[in-house]
Amino acid sequence: MAKKDTMRALVRRGIDEETADKLAGHFTLSALKKASLEEVQRAGLSEDQASAVLHTLGRKIAAGQAAPEKSVDERQAVINEFTRIKGIGPSKAEALYEAGFRSLLELQLQPIEAIAEVKGIGRKYAAIIKNHLTPSREEAMKKFATIKGIGPSRTQKLWDAGYRSTLDLKVATEEELEEVVGSAATQIKEEVGDLDARDILAKVDTIPPPEIKESEERAALRQAIQAVLAKQDEYLPRSVVTQIIEKIAGKDIPQKKLTELVTRVVEEYNQALMDPLEACGIVGAQSIGEPGTQMTMRTFHYAGVAEINVTLGLPRLIEIVDARKSPSTPMMTVYLEGGYKVNRDMAKQIANKIEITRLINVAEVTTDLGTMTVIVTPHLKALERRDITIEDIEKKLKTVRRAKIKRVNDVIEVKPTEEVYKELQRINEEIKSIKIKGINGIKRAIIRKEKDEYVIFTEGSNFEEILALDGVDKTRTTTNDIYATYNVLGIEAARNAIIHEAYSTLQEQGLNVDIRHIMLVADTMTADGTVRPIGRQGISGEKSSVIARAAFEITVNHLLKAAKKGEVDQLRGVAENIIVGQPIKLGTGSVELSVDVSKMRKKGE
Repeated sequence: MAKKDTMRALVRRGIDEETADKLAGHFTLSALKKASLEEVQRAGLSEDQASAVLHTLGRKIAAGQAAPEKSVDERQAVINEFTRIKGIGPSKAEALYEAGFRSLLELQLQPIEAIAEVKGIGRKYAAIIKNHLTPSREEAMKKFATIKGIGPSRTQKLWDAGYRSTLDLKVATEEELEEVVGSAATQIKEEVGDLDARDILAKVDTIPPPEIKESEERAALRQAIQAVLAKQDEYLPRSVVTQIIEKIAGKDIPQKKLTELVTRVVEEYNQALMDPLEACGIVGAQSIGEPGTQMTMRTFHYAGVAEINVTLGLPRLIEIVDARKSPSTPMMTVYLEGGYKVNRDMAKQIANKIEITRLINVAEVTTDLGTMTVIVTPHLKALERRDITIEDIEKKLKTVRRAKIKRVNDVIEVKPTEEVYKELQRINEEIKSIKIKGINGIKRAIIRKEKDEYVIFTEGSNFEEILALDGVDKTRTTTNDIYATYNVLGIEAARNAIIHEAYSTLQEQGLNVDIRHIMLVADTMTADGTVRPIGRQGISGEKSSVIARAAFEITVNHLLKAAKKGEVDQLRGVAENIIVGQPIKLGTGSVELSVDVSKMRKKGE
């Protein structure tokens, strides 16, 4: 763990910055948890300070004593307690103990992600642990009903609001409970008591930055740049430092010039930072919304290929911010690797594998009523072009139910087992739609040469199956289906897809919008780990302010529901303050300045 991360983790646990800085220079967080009192004192702390630090980290130590190890009996007692969880054996219970967990209460309070990080546990067993420690609905409702001040209706309200046990009630603040059960919150807190879960939740350490594998020259440059930043007490993101290294690698730059360069970059970076209390949301919305009024309504545009068109302009931007499950014109850009990207014939093989081919595309299907037979006559040139054999067609036709297959030279005859007109008609329709080869969802695949390589453009999208094909470059292949990106590559990739698609759509219309405003929208849409629309079904509909929700859509419905529930609007956001005609609590409106006129008069006299 880097020094800054260790320091941040210690400060989060309540240790002051000066002490945290001293400790971070000598220990990682895990090493500090195992250190003795004397070892901690060597970092420049007094005995009392060292004892207080170890106590904060969960070590019970009397001043002047070395850190006692957990007794074997106490350790075994904790492990035995963990093994009571169905499905958790001694080895996994021991892993939980070694990771710092000391009671079922700690496991109950920790998020599932923190438990899943323990070596040997993983997501599956973390879910088993959480399920065991979370009471069923019937158990929770029965327990709630015994608490003084909670009747059947309030019990249901607490369950609907996400409270699953009395522990949840202990951890919640009185204000949080008041939003659910009103005036009964005070009585409930008196009955169940209060529990400060911050110390327990602090066990979740910050994730250390990924290791950077690079050449000795680049590593030395990175170290030199970090030394300059440390000397100036400044900060640059890892990606910016990497960009600097990309520019200066292989060049002989003296230390003085490197310092000047880093200083200039720091100045530019600091100027680009957002000012404290800036109304970034409203500025971002305005920056995208105003140019959006200049966008055309034309729906289609050729995507670099005359045969494939995609939705662009205002309809496409609406699709993106509404987080539609599937775009109106899905398409993919499939990049190839190895010999496939330079050899057209090899690229054609991939295109043939991708493009869906139905029997009707490569053969003529006719019906002979006299002999009650469906006759399939393959087009030999079409078969050759799509790399299909008659045997492939014959094999697929054998999957047709209640039918007999007979091949005569290059013609295939299909007869129903029961020779009636209805069966003949069914077989005729079923045969026409039989898929011979290809990937579902890909209607067409077209090869185009871009620069020095062949690229396949597809009409339709099936991101998961195409990435599984040999010869496809998985690092560059993209789809305009944001949900497909989310399902296959995860939320970070979906966020990048939203940024790329929205930015490209605006650029195509000749509209220049700062990408950081689009990044803010993408961050908001993906902040909770899922892709949410900006609308009444998503972000705008989830706002805590009644007036802000009503200002967006279905005004009367929002106001009626809020009145029925007795909701209170705290007027903390931008929209609601503008509507009621008072200054917003951002920018200059965040500063309150008062003047004592009487004192000014005295000074003037």
